[in-house]
Amino acid sequence: MANHSATKKDTRQAATRRDRNRYYGKTTRNAIRDLKEIKDEKAQAEKLPTVVSMIDKLAKRGIIHKNKAANLKSQLAKRVAVKA
Repeated sequence: MANHSATKKDTRQAATRRDRNRYYGKTTRNAIRDLKEIKDEKAQAEKLPTVVSMIDKLAKRGIIHKNKAANLKSQLAKRVAVKA
């Protein structure tokens, strides 16, 4: 590890960002899993916008690629629409 104070600070900031990004990603994955497990179509349709918003935020922050976000949203929308 470098001895420059700026490099040490950058390392601390990177660790903080990494932890935050892991939290956002894991929380969103859990929300997607929970949405898929819901059996009631009406409840699924109500929860879908919340999950889509979470996915959009991940893409905006650069945690996931925008095409991956689009694919996830498409799969979830298709899953909810088929049952509705």
